[in-house]
Amino acid sequence: MLSTEDSIFLVIIISKFILGMLGNGYIGLVNWIDWIKKKKTSSIDYIFTSLAISRICLICVMVLNAIIIVFYPDVHENGKLKIVSIFWTLTNYLSMWIATCLNVFYFLKIANFSHPLFLWLKWRIDRVVHWILLGCLAISLLISSIFAMIPNCEIPKVTKRKRNFTESFHVSKVQYFSPVTLFSLLAIVPFTVSLISFLLLIVSLWRHIKQMKPNVTGCRDPSTKAHVRAMKTVTSFLFLLFVYYLASLLMTFSYLIKESKLAVMFGEVIAFFYPSGHSLILIIVNNKLRQAFVRMLRCGKTASVM
Repeated sequence: MLSTEDSIFLVIIISKFILGMLGNGYIGLVNWIDWIKKKKTSSIDYIFTSLAISRICLICVMVLNAIIIVFYPDVHENGKLKIVSIFWTLTNYLSMWIATCLNVFYFLKIANFSHPLFLWLKWRIDRVVHWILLGCLAISLLISSIFAMIPNCEIPKVTKRKRNFTESFHVSKVQYFSPVTLFSLLAIVPFTVSLISFLLLIVSLWRHIKQMKPNVTGCRDPSTKAHVRAMKTVTSFLFLLFVYYLASLLMTFSYLIKESKLAVMFGEVIAFFYPSGHSLILIIVNNKLRQAFVRMLRCGKTASVM
């Protein structure tokens, strides 16, 4: 029989799972249909589709982990929990690096600088985007492979009277503490790259506004709109990634908290905002995805009226 906390936790997780799958599935479906119609796909659509697929995989791993927390707290005794940790590491870093590629792509396409390196990257980005995404996959596979090769340490015994729930979650185990903490620190790299892209977009927007003609208002200028739209996307990614890793730290150090199980559950719920929330923001910000969604709603209303 599930407790009240477990029931509430499962309801929230399932709701976020459905929302995340619908959002990311929608992104992939719209781009796939567009590719079928046009027989080709743009670089930005390719990145969007890859990001959606990686996040669908990440959400599935997170849901599996949530199910283990509630229904199979002793699964670590069978040595199967590390498999979940490996797949979480793979999908987590793959999603993060592809999102970073999206932020850099926005920066290169929208910003305006005269530096030779920037111009060279701006000219080459469309030709090498496939290789960049393959590089993201290679990096993620390398990190997860290193994690997989780390030997398990012996789990310290706990008393039956007061069972430590850190045994029930892969990032809070003592034997995984140092490796997972180290791997979590690697997230600083894509975070820093996205932050630099954001700051350079601000510089580009500031320079553009200074160079604009007095009779052109900012709200009507396409370049300004593009800058602001890209900055919203990068800002949402940085914020949600920051919250995501705060939640991961909460789960990592949950063994220090008296109610460790509740801390892990709370961290898991907060972590779900990253793969689900950012994809919904992409749908709102991106004109193609937003317009396709509006058309779908109109068709739905027309069908219901008929």
